[in-house]
Amino acid sequence: MFHYFEGITADDVWRKALVKIQSDQSSLEESRLGPMRELLHCGLCIKDPRQRWVLSRRPAINPAFAIAEVIWILLGKNDSSFLNFWNPALPKYAGSGETYHGAYGARLRTHFGLDQIERVYQVLLANPESRQAVLQIWDSKVDLPLPDGTSRDPDIPCNLMGLLKIRSQKLEWLQVMRSNDIFLGTPHNFVQFTSLQEVIAGWLGVGIGSFLLVSDSLHLYDHDADRCAMSEVPSIGTSTDSLALSREEFNRTLPLLEHAMNEMRSDLLTPVRLINIVDSLGLCTGWTNYMHVVAADTARRRSWADEMHIIANKCFNPTLQEAWRAWLVRCSER
Repeated sequence: MFHYFEGITADDVWRKALVKIQSDQSSLEESRLGPMRELLHCGLCIKDPRQRWVLSRRPAINPAFAIAEVIWILLGKNDSSFLNFWNPALPKYAGSGETYHGAYGARLRTHFGLDQIERVYQVLLANPESRQAVLQIWDSKVDLPLPDGTSRDPDIPCNLMGLLKIRSQKLEWLQVMRSNDIFLGTPHNFVQFTSLQEVIAGWLGVGIGSFLLVSDSLHLYDHDADRCAMSEVPSIGTSTDSLALSREEFNRTLPLLEHAMNEMRSDLLTPVRLINIVDSLGLCTGWTNYMHVVAADTARRRSWADEMHIIANKCFNPTLQEAWRAWLVRCSER
């Protein structure tokens, strides 16, 4: 059986899938991490990928960490310190080394000996009708388990590949996953790959089509079931921010994002400098709003409460504002 969930926003799709997985008694399974509910062969389709934030998940996700992941992927990085600053709990799930084995950015930009993102851009620019634009993440040589079934690493990629096609002057994206935790993973996967979709569409000068995530195992562990809940659907406006830039403008922007985030992690950072970092970059509105959220969480982690509120109030995207408010409530309840 194939399970299909469709909606305009990521929140719509996530809610439908969660209701199904929670109510389907036949989905109970055992796993190495304990009992879980699992739906095999699922499609989750977001009709408007710019509406990428799952806002009704409780406890709320950390939007700053999700944005940091996007930038980390685009940079092609695999160092753990970059992400761990915004999610100190990550080593518990992905390992405690200096690098992450399955880092999506490194897999896409360097691991296979070529920059796949750059090559896919070139392919689709030269031949918009191509059906061969594939972004490969899974590497059997290093990702398949050992013969005794033992996993090679704590951080084995859940995402396998992305299939990109231009149809009706829009970039369509199908993302294939072997395994997908609807509580911990799905909301972040939506942000990661719809952001990449919008970036590459900007390079190509085309619109954004639908985003379809195909998961071979969509699951919810029993140990997360009690704390995974949905709020009422937030009453907010549609996000109109755009991350789409020409390739030339994006290539100017990405080093600025990296420099700013390295500054935010630095022991030499001051409150005054943090307030001014984002505004000094001269970014477009979409990336500026992304970075204000990252900077606000940087202030929170340093217990700079006044600066946190000043920076957060500079973000004018209603969807991101709602994501930030929900995250702040979660942090206050700890």
